Amino acid sequence: MRTNVKLMNMTDYEETRTSFALEVPDRFNAAMDVVDARAETDPNGLALRMVAPDGRTADDYTFADLRDRSNQMGRVLADLGAAKGDRVFLMLPRVIGWYDTMLGAMKLGAIPMPGTTQLKGKDIAYRVNRAEATVAVTDPDGAAVIDTVRNQCPSLETVIVVGGALDGWVDGNTARDSATADPLPADPTASDDPMLIYFTSGTTGNPKMVLHTQASYGIGHQITARFWQDLRPGDMFWGVSDTGWAKAAWSKLFGQWSLGATVMAWNATGKPDFDQMLQMIVDHGVTVFCAPPTIYRNFVTKDLAGYDFSKLRHCLAAGEALNPETFNAWKAVTGTEIHDGYGQTETVNLLANYPCMPKKPGALGKPTPGMEVAVVDANGTPLGPGNEGQIAVKVAPERPVGLFVEYWKDPQATANAHIGDWYLTGDRASVDEDGYFWFVSRADDVIISAGYRIGPFEVESVIMEHPAVQEVACIGVPDRERGEVVKAFVVLAAGKEPSDTLAAEIQEHVKANTAPYKYPRQVEFIDELPKTVSGKVRRVDLRALS
Repeated sequence: MRTNVKLMNMTDYEETRTSFALEVPDRFNAAMDVVDARAETDPNGLALRMVAPDGRTADDYTFADLRDRSNQMGRVLADLGAAKGDRVFLMLPRVIGWYDTMLGAMKLGAIPMPGTTQLKGKDIAYRVNRAEATVAVTDPDGAAVIDTVRNQCPSLETVIVVGGALDGWVDGNTARDSATADPLPADPTASDDPMLIYFTSGTTGNPKMVLHTQASYGIGHQITARFWQDLRPGDMFWGVSDTGWAKAAWSKLFGQWSLGATVMAWNATGKPDFDQMLQMIVDHGVTVFCAPPTIYRNFVTKDLAGYDFSKLRHCLAAGEALNPETFNAWKAVTGTEIHDGYGQTETVNLLANYPCMPKKPGALGKPTPGMEVAVVDANGTPLGPGNEGQIAVKVAPERPVGLFVEYWKDPQATANAHIGDWYLTGDRASVDEDGYFWFVSRADDVIISAGYRIGPFEVESVIMEHPAVQEVACIGVPDRERGEVVKAFVVLAAGKEPSDTLAAEIQEHVKANTAPYKYPRQVEFIDELPKTVSGKVRRVDLRALS
């Protein structure tokens, strides 16, 4: 590997902050310089454990397996016309085909655009058209959804189905099995070539495209894996994440493999079975576990004393606030502390609680080595302890490794996210006298529910399509299990009457027309929405009503 990161864990936070640096070469390809490089030095090393829905059955893949499979899939994509710079929409569950496609596309310099399998036709059409994607890769269930909007996506030239055969679709498994595993052309990408696009929700419009480059993201996640995740060669790492979110890059790609750890992925179906998940930690010898606080809140309601957690040495939480009660309950039985971490779709890990320093339950922790993070005011001036402001990352005189390039095709949104020498995260916090960051709230109206990031506009635009609705506004309201849930305030059209039946109908309408995780779990009918003199909805007043 072409970086200067030593395979050791942090023992002195301040010393590491002073001495740490990531070296970025001129040429870098995240798939080749991490996966293929590891296959050269440790071909039989266990890279990936793919666990079936039953939680027990698993297929193991070595680094050599991943190298060869991604070479094959890269050739399939190339033979079908995909080339460097082409966008590839990828909507697959936690199956090996997701890895084949992600890595194979990256080896060509093509740009994967992962999406959650919960996306509906409208969501998919927006993403494909916004990015002018030429290729879509999905499973049979996803293919049925894409087929409903395929004629609305003029840029989409090639469609590949993994895990089945369908008329009008390339059979990805058969094509990959027939392709050679010989190495693809070497040195395909410069370090600053685009590698990956994630879509992230905003407050006033459709999701924005977050563009990451080969080296900044591929190398930058060593910060995530080495310091916060504290990974070591031989670790079995299980990060609970859907493949459609940036958290998958945090926990299922590159950083873990760069340190010689094994990644575990579970192709779960249906609602989470928390007893099953606890048993999987035991059965698969998980040594490092990462999940949203929602998962831990459910875990601590179970009989934890009935499980043998002797192999579990390090636990992590991210995506929402972790309450001290859950932290203490988990530690009391398992003996392991939950280490909060913080970052975004736009970044690698920015703030974390580390094994080498005292924990403050509920705190986001301190800045990661390689990142200068502060709480700043509206002018971009860093604030002292105890003052509330916005979490920001220093981008000048040099942009740090691990930070996104831009919101692609949206220069105004990119500009709005920066002030002076700082990138603004949109999250408000304060710093205490010891340098620990404490989350306060979102600076905007984005709703964080069970780790999912939901823009109110996305929900409102779907609800407005219901014939009974005249106006609607959505906010996040506190929820014990999920942190926040979406609440919709609905003004009905003339002649329509409020009812529980109509509320349920609106909820089902949202589930049917956009990703179901966005649906409003609470619906309240009101006569009119509170607005400013200029006509903007006053969400602060709606929160006061909740």
